[in-house]
Amino acid sequence: MDTPTQTRTTDAPALPRFEMSYAELPARFHAKPGLSPVLGPRLVKLNEPLARALGLDPAVLASREGIKMLAGSRPPNGAPPIAQAYAGHQFGNFVPQLGDGRALLLGEVVDPQGRRRDIQLKGSGPTPFSRGGDGRAALGPVLREYILSEAMAALGIPTTRSLAVVTTGEKVYRDWPLPGAILTRVAASHIRVGTFQYLAARGDTDGIRALADHVIGRHYPAIGEGAGRHLALLEAVIAAQARLIASWMLVGFIHGVMNTDNMTVSGETIDYGPCAFLDEFAADKVFSSIDRAGRYAYSNQPHVAVWNLARLAETLLPLIADDQDAAIAMAETVLRGFQGHYEAVFHAGLRRKIGLLLQEDHDVQLASDLFALMAESGPDFTLTFRGLVDELDAPLGEGPVRTLFATPAAFDAWSVKWRDRLSREPGRDAERRETMRRANPRYIARNHRVEEAIRAAEDRSDFAPFEKLVDVLQRPFDDQPDNDAYALPPQPDERVTKTFCGT
Repeated sequence: MDTPTQTRTTDAPALPRFEMSYAELPARFHAKPGLSPVLGPRLVKLNEPLARALGLDPAVLASREGIKMLAGSRPPNGAPPIAQAYAGHQFGNFVPQLGDGRALLLGEVVDPQGRRRDIQLKGSGPTPFSRGGDGRAALGPVLREYILSEAMAALGIPTTRSLAVVTTGEKVYRDWPLPGAILTRVAASHIRVGTFQYLAARGDTDGIRALADHVIGRHYPAIGEGAGRHLALLEAVIAAQARLIASWMLVGFIHGVMNTDNMTVSGETIDYGPCAFLDEFAADKVFSSIDRAGRYAYSNQPHVAVWNLARLAETLLPLIADDQDAAIAMAETVLRGFQGHYEAVFHAGLRRKIGLLLQEDHDVQLASDLFALMAESGPDFTLTFRGLVDELDAPLGEGPVRTLFATPAAFDAWSVKWRDRLSREPGRDAERRETMRRANPRYIARNHRVEEAIRAAEDRSDFAPFEKLVDVLQRPFDDQPDNDAYALPPQPDERVTKTFCGT
């Protein structure tokens, strides 16, 4: 039986002191539930590069007292941990109180670059927002979030990060007993659209103003303190989310549960529950077991983002203008800007994916034609785009991508137009290949590989597949000849068609 690589415990200096600027906001924004110690905490994964990037000492975190802190059994040095309050639209239905039902904000660190980061525990026990739940997390969803969030970070997509995984020595009970675990999550902040909705649902305009000014100071300080700052905040969040969703779409990522409580105002991907990457391409693809109507399907994600941002705009109306009609008009104008922000990032990304360094009027249509062919034939999303790099050197009709299509001749017809377009590009083949490689990952967190890692850890306490997958995904754009199997889509008996929330 393989054992985790990060199991050492050593005596170490005192734990770091965390700041807690969020606790300076009014008490109604959060609760202080205290800690819920666990039976037998054990460190199974410590993200040492991330720890150092945060200015934290890995040896301290891996010490006996550090593990207790990461398990929620020992208070950190600094302010008491808090659970944040928020509301949210879940699949379009508004829930006025959600909040951190199984999470605690340990505090905040300011990294060596001067960036403030939240340090949060997920699965740390019940809080006043648990709504009857046990506040715990099972090992499988914790490992899933670690794998997916770190894979997204390696892809260069804004995301929360995973600092550590600790098993608790206790069972959690879902449909059957499962090993318990706690994830240490790092985020620019955990402030969500739903955080604003929580205050708006209570008519708390003063609270909304305090929260909005906190967000401006923390995430968008260039906005300043002028009279139009709250409209500027809305526009900044819209732009950040447009960039984020475009980056998802370019790599075939499906979040799976884009509720307003899962949309951050910082523009980071958060809450890796029933998310997945596309294998074969299908615009209407859904993996989430609870998304029966396809609300959060791959192609719907930009539209849902606008819907969610409209909910944020509603909460800010009293701050935008005293006259409601005027405030609505200004907010609607800003919301219409989402499409321009989104298309600027998405279209530029499409050009890079198909090797275009210059811009012509019909480039987006050329890429769209490829998507249409993919929709008809269902080739693997990642292999199709990565394979275009090799198509550059192959004669027409002999490249590797055509074999992925049910009708190779249809791809050949598209390839004629693509090659003609490439002929009008400057002769910088090496630059083009590198641009395509950096736009088209070879390795993604494929569902069957994630499930393989989880099953080995949960069923056999074997963390080797987890460690291997995490390592491969840290270099998603590099050719790794020894790891070619991780680039392949699943065999029919390996397919994972449904993903589940971790709660």
